[in-house]
Amino acid sequence: MRKLKSILLYTALGLLANIGHAETADLEALRVGDMRKLVFHSEAIAGTDVAFLSEDGTEMTLADFNGKYIALNFWATWCAPCRKEMPELSALQTDLGGDTFQVVTVATGRNPLPAMKKFFDEIGIDNLPLHTDARQSFARSMGVLGLPVTLIMDPSGNEIARLQGEADWSSDSAVAIITTLIASD
Repeated sequence: MRKLKSILLYTALGLLANIGHAETADLEALRVGDMRKLVFHSEAIAGTDVAFLSEDGTEMTLADFNGKYIALNFWATWCAPCRKEMPELSALQTDLGGDTFQVVTVATGRNPLPAMKKFFDEIGIDNLPLHTDARQSFARSMGVLGLPVTLIMDPSGNEIARLQGEADWSSDSAVAIITTLIASD
């Protein structure tokens, strides 16, 4: 595992030394394990201005995250794969979250706030947001058809990649991909 990590980080650093903006082919080379399910789009897909709600009930849109890459994860309290994946998203936020990257979680469908808090408490999550999309209008506008799904959004709010299903977002491959994206701007 240590050798794989070294190879991935060496590859990522090599790519960064040679590029100013991450190219899809360069990012494809970093996809191993669960990240093989991450599909990079040949062209960015425009985001949406459809609102969702923050934990305090205020409306938010993707524009609230302009200027940073985000891993936009759609989940639900009843979703078993979401329960498995959420700690890995939390670890990704711990490792890379900041001014240039953030994990944004949105519970879509009927997910009462007390149930969402219980879900996070049971699996030890304390660093991810409890955003909601009760009517699923935000999820539908983003083409979400099943859960979980994670979209990689660029600093302009455009979707550049999508992963359907659960994945290990704390893996060396995921970290190398996100690190490469962050450093490319």
